[in-house]
Amino acid sequence: MTAAASAASAASVPSAAPGTHPSPTAPVPLTPIFIRIKLSLLRNGLKGNSKRKAAWFGTLAFTLVVGFFVTLGLALLRGNAHAGTVVVLLAAIIALSWAFMPLFFPTGDETLDPSRLVMLPLRPRPLVRALLASSLVGIGPLFTLCLAIGSVVAVARGGAGIAAAVLAVPLLILGCVALARAVATANVRLLTSRKGRDLALLSGLLIALGGQLVNFASQRLFQSGGLVQLEPAEAVVRWLPPATAIGMVDSASEGSYGVAAAQLVLTLAALAGLLWFWERSLTKLMVTPDGSTIAAAKPEKDRGTGGGFWSLLPGGRTGAAMQRTLRYVVRDPKTKSAWVTALAIGLIIPVFNALQGTGSVYLSCFGAGMLGVQMYNQFGQDTSAFWMVAQTISTPRDAYVELRARAGALALVTVPYTVLVTAITAALVGDWAGFPAALGLALGLLGSMICTGALASARFPYSIPSDGAFKNVAPGQAGLAWSGIFGGLVASALISSPVIALTIWAVVTDRQSLGWLLLPVGVAWGALATWAGLRLAAPTVARKLPEILLAVSKG
Repeated sequence: MTAAASAASAASVPSAAPGTHPSPTAPVPLTPIFIRIKLSLLRNGLKGNSKRKAAWFGTLAFTLVVGFFVTLGLALLRGNAHAGTVVVLLAAIIALSWAFMPLFFPTGDETLDPSRLVMLPLRPRPLVRALLASSLVGIGPLFTLCLAIGSVVAVARGGAGIAAAVLAVPLLILGCVALARAVATANVRLLTSRKGRDLALLSGLLIALGGQLVNFASQRLFQSGGLVQLEPAEAVVRWLPPATAIGMVDSASEGSYGVAAAQLVLTLAALAGLLWFWERSLTKLMVTPDGSTIAAAKPEKDRGTGGGFWSLLPGGRTGAAMQRTLRYVVRDPKTKSAWVTALAIGLIIPVFNALQGTGSVYLSCFGAGMLGVQMYNQFGQDTSAFWMVAQTISTPRDAYVELRARAGALALVTVPYTVLVTAITAALVGDWAGFPAALGLALGLLGSMICTGALASARFPYSIPSDGAFKNVAPGQAGLAWSGIFGGLVASALISSPVIALTIWAVVTDRQSLGWLLLPVGVAWGALATWAGLRLAAPTVARKLPEILLAVSKG
């Protein structure tokens, strides 16, 4: 039983004097107990771990500094004609962050999982009040408070505006917290499952995509008239809770008291609806068996492995190794995260640059490079299970077939993906003449990276820990990881330098007719580099099997 459950269990029975029996009707206030539990979780989580303590206090200091300057910046908007537009949209962004952050960072708050209290005699409504109060303790609510204060200072004017601001700050914070809790409770089965851990691993991709979208939107915004372009969106968002709380302050300050009253009613109704939905989800969670119990009661189906797509793979060891590699991509959280991130960023970079008017068809090589990195540390994804693969390798020929199969699985995805990204980029920048040369260069670079990836997997293997969403190298092996990756990238550039030089010469001299010659040259060079790398790495793998197994088993 967790610390929270133990404390809540002890609190569920009221204390009584010696020789007397506790009254079963005496209610026990849960709210102060849950606040103390939250404080205990924060305090105990910092004990005996200097790194965690430093990270927490560093985050707190960073939050306070950023919150202070953001609050100051918002306050300086006071009197600006577009202040209302900025703060209303900011409130909507804050609410969206609160709603979706628990889905991608479920381990950030140990109290997000109310199923830990399912065996305790706690009723849903008091539990909702207690969890809502305890959720106000933490760095996130503190930062939201800073933003809320800055927002109302920017737009509050006159007595009515100040009165509305006093109501808006707590309503915005309570709305955000209730939204986060309602979403988390409704998806708690997801958050505690393997799919939830996959979401946490993919959070970096979401941040990268969001950063690109913000950058693109800001450039477009200031090129087309500034904040005036946001006013139609703000006119809609100010009626969407909990941004209506900030819209209420702006309306009251402008003398639109009827509009402000309607926005206040809408904010309160939305808060009540969220609390009702939260309570309903909590009740359902407490009385419904989880998925593991249901799955255990059902007869297991024979899934088979020989049909469908897998039947198209080669037979023997090659097909089996390719299937194992591709199944890692689908099922292993760390491998899936690396692949999906590479696929997404490899498309985002050339496409967003093309949309911003700074793109080039040759940026499609970025996608091939991102996926080529997946060849590095091929045995690390096996972890300690590599011993089963090692049992089947007795000669350099066996090692060569194993590496060839892994490279084939990578190429099976990467080659069509590279063609697709290059075609999309060429269409967006309007440079179909450069398409064959760019595709040939990308495939030549991919072959060079598979070559160096095979060598790095044999000479610089390292373990990938299964615990920790953002920990991809075992302690003490960071040097091995960086040596293999950066050394391989430099070597790949040198290996593919003839294709690079030929492409540059064709572009500089404007010989577009050489494009269709560069395509087969790049394909042939990439295939030759791949074959050479696999041949050179195979003897090393066959000779260093015990060392590789030891290196990849440390996580």
